[in-house]
Amino acid sequence: MIELRSVTKKYGDRSAVKDLTLRITGGEVCVLIGPSGCGKSTTIKLVNRMLEPDEGLIFVNGKNVAHSRPEDLRRRIGYVIQYIGLFPHMTVAENIAVVPKLLSWERQKIAARVDELLHMVGLDPGEYREKYPHELSGGEAQRIGVARALASDPPVLLMDEPFGAVDPLNREILQAEFIKIQKELKKTVLFVTHDLDEAIRIADRVALMRDGALVQHETPENILAHPLNRFVHDFVGTDRALKRLSRFSVSKAMREGYTVSVTEYPARVEHMLKRDSWIRFIWIVDERGMLRGWLDTRDFVAFGGSEEAVTELQGARFGVREDATLREALSRMLAEGVKLLPVLDRNGRVVGEIGLKDIEKVTEEVTDRWKD
Repeated sequence: MIELRSVTKKYGDRSAVKDLTLRITGGEVCVLIGPSGCGKSTTIKLVNRMLEPDEGLIFVNGKNVAHSRPEDLRRRIGYVIQYIGLFPHMTVAENIAVVPKLLSWERQKIAARVDELLHMVGLDPGEYREKYPHELSGGEAQRIGVARALASDPPVLLMDEPFGAVDPLNREILQAEFIKIQKELKKTVLFVTHDLDEAIRIADRVALMRDGALVQHETPENILAHPLNRFVHDFVGTDRALKRLSRFSVSKAMREGYTVSVTEYPARVEHMLKRDSWIRFIWIVDERGMLRGWLDTRDFVAFGGSEEAVTELQGARFGVREDATLREALSRMLAEGVKLLPVLDRNGRVVGEIGLKDIEKVTEEVTDRWKD
């Protein structure tokens, strides 16, 4: 779907991109990564002709981009940048509708597409359609940027550090949303980032660059397990097994937990322990399933079933989302000093639990595969 053949871009005597040959197949997410100034952003700008190569050829969907007018090419390619570039005088709906209007879509079709995309990026159309960019948080604005890039349903998506200006928590959420959207839409994506963890989490293949040249182009698993040379080895770091945990979501390793509603406490706990005396930890939830605390059943017995045995918690801060990575779960465990966390859905309801042993099991399986 995207192919660069011996592409070079020079600025004076310096080559920002040097004899770059790279092929990205349809439906694949290829992440360009490397040190600052390695040519990542230059490469992405060459694809949509914001820059012109000095040597080499670039093809999108089998067609030489040099044979298309730049404005026509860009209407067929979605583009998301770090600082979004929303038009401040336009509403959210008007921003998303820019390219469909240029393509002369009917008004009803545009309105339906706007609402569809807002739902897709996790924003309520009724609440956000008429807002202006200055009324949005950084994470919300970035979601609108993604929605705008997808508005005309382009087969190719270029993303130049799209989440780089967002705070870490919203960045993790946006990454999870992007992965979910990509599984559904299967766009061909060329994605630039300086964050190795982000690359490992979202990429089908990683293209590591240095001084304008391609050093290694591999799946995240292979680039972590088999660095091509010392530069790649040092770039990915010695904690490669931990980085690999970014490829796994909590939902893949979580298990069923034990929950009791505050309205059923303590009778429900007594019933559970009579049936299964080995149960150690129970999550206390409200009538909506939202986390309110946790219970060590040994304390329950010691305190005679009183409410003093329950440790109150702020669920959103203590729990981990099911679409988070195992690396995020491990970091949360270390920060909280616990070996077990409740798993929450996107609405904050408890849907299971994950323990340190669950993560260790995945780590052992990964290490065994690398040895093989």
